[in-house]
Amino acid sequence: MNDDHERILAADVLDEADMAAERTLRPRTLDEYVGQREVKANLSVLLAAARGRAEAADHVLLYGPPGLGKTTLATIIARELGVSIRYTSGPAVERAGDLAAVLTSLDERDVLFIDEIHRLNRAVEEILYPAMEDYALDVMIGKGPSARSLRLTLKPFTVVGATTRAGRISGPLRDRFGASYRLDFYDDGDLTAIVERSARLLDVELDRDGARAIARRGRGTPRVVNRLLRRVRDWAQVHGDGRVDAATADTALAALDIDGAGLDGTDRKLLAAIIQKFGSGPVGVAALAAVMSEEIETIEDVYEPFLLRLGFLDRTPQGRIATDAARQHLAGLGFEIPPPRRAEPEQPALWETPAGAAPTAPAEE
Repeated sequence: MNDDHERILAADVLDEADMAAERTLRPRTLDEYVGQREVKANLSVLLAAARGRAEAADHVLLYGPPGLGKTTLATIIARELGVSIRYTSGPAVERAGDLAAVLTSLDERDVLFIDEIHRLNRAVEEILYPAMEDYALDVMIGKGPSARSLRLTLKPFTVVGATTRAGRISGPLRDRFGASYRLDFYDDGDLTAIVERSARLLDVELDRDGARAIARRGRGTPRVVNRLLRRVRDWAQVHGDGRVDAATADTALAALDIDGAGLDGTDRKLLAAIIQKFGSGPVGVAALAAVMSEEIETIEDVYEPFLLRLGFLDRTPQGRIATDAARQHLAGLGFEIPPPRRAEPEQPALWETPAGAAPTAPAEE
């Protein structure tokens, strides 16, 4: 089983190899960018209007799960505007002075990309408010009774903020973004197109069925399918002739402990714990975390979203429940599946009389 920090299917894990590959595979224009059609359509209008007026574009907030292309879109925004981009992140900007140094270094209409913007501390946010709204920077000179405020004028610029936790962004900061776009998970068709494009850039001989086999296990995330493509390419080079078809992809991914539904060993361990130790549920997430030796936040943020999307897991007020689809999937893989602890009650149709209940007489007119 892979360590959590080395999970092949973890979209939020980004090592040096991933960063180098993303720089190579990253699309450079909106036309090259695959998927997120509504976001692309709205962005193209916003950027075209800004270019036509020769003005800085409105501040843009991009939010959604990790690995969906928020950094890529920020880079494309700068390239489409014909300006430079400066990269930073919420945790990296520790003091108000750090942000002031970045803002004063921006040229006319430049783009400032702030990743994990929800992690900015309050003092830094206070500096960012007037900068985004009025292109001004308020600086305190001196201390005590003699202290005075000096307002510096900044060149117009565009902030592109990215976050996986839009709900954690403060209201005042969120209100200063002129456009907010949510990035959703990709469907298999778009992921197949991404795999084929990446294969051409990596000079990998790949057919359509092989691309579909990789895309099907990609968890709706471009970062994951590109990582899988590189692993399959390596396997095909060492154990085959370098060509990737469906059979090669299936064999390579099975060797990586990734099954046909896109689950790895950790995902199956989570489902097996619910099914085998807790009679398919319901079970509280705290008890599940204890059995898995994981943090509650890790289960909720890393493992559960994909299982919920597949329909393998249900969240109820009483706890987590493994669905019949999950039981059938693990049974097909040879897992022992005990009977569920609690059978799902059959709900009578609205026009049927529940068993044991006296029929209701029709109301008199």
